[in-house]
Amino acid sequence: MTTAAVKNTVPDFRPGLRAWTALVAAEAKMVARDTAGLVVPIALPMLFLVMNGLGSSTDPLPGLGGLSAFDVYVLPLILVIGVATIGVVNMPSFLSYYRKTGVLRRLGVTPASPVMILVAQLVVSVLQTALGVLLALGVAILGFGANMPSRPGLAIAVFALAAAAMYAVGVLVASIAPSPNAAVAIGLGTFFVLGAVGGMFGPTSNLPDAVARVGELLPIGAAVAALGTTWLGEVPEARHLLALVAAIVVSGLLSARLFRWE
Repeated sequence: MTTAAVKNTVPDFRPGLRAWTALVAAEAKMVARDTAGLVVPIALPMLFLVMNGLGSSTDPLPGLGGLSAFDVYVLPLILVIGVATIGVVNMPSFLSYYRKTGVLRRLGVTPASPVMILVAQLVVSVLQTALGVLLALGVAILGFGANMPSRPGLAIAVFALAAAAMYAVGVLVASIAPSPNAAVAIGLGTFFVLGAVGGMFGPTSNLPDAVARVGELLPIGAAVAALGTTWLGEVPEARHLLALVAAIVVSGLLSARLFRWE
């Protein structure tokens, strides 16, 4: 019997729902056991939330329907910081660790695919992001009397787009990082650079005009601007939405070309 004939007699097993569920559960346990990876993405946004909340006015601004500066500027920033920490810093470190230890290579010779690890990590990241968002909103409402966006459906859609952009950037970081430590370093550097020009350390009006314009079109700056607009009940500017889409497309294409499974 030829090799081809033998190969054709082997059943083509495909992982089912049970396998996917088990892999997502395993990824969730890995994240839960990583204390820094679990706490920092939630604690860091909370720290920014409290610091900015204590320093920002919660009094309604004229002509904004009872919304305050905290609602329009601070809360969107905090939500974007949370998802950026998970997508740009946390997730790449796990993927790089799996590549270094050979997990991705071993999966390549099983019915499971290395892509399953990527999908499972994305699912866990989304769940972690949802938990961070709920905690941030709860603290903002109970501690600072924050108001919810005037168009919640639009806000959720914009936040989902922003999250996709952050995850795409994170996969790109994982694709170029040679080791887990390098992934953390590159992820943190990317996070702080994008945050610095996106309003994380103060209003972008304090930055040079050229830097502020560029930062507004990078993932964090575009996400904060677009999400803040939804709090006002308005549709975000096309340039901010297109900037997020561009981040997804460009990062995705580069990741597909550069990502190494071994």
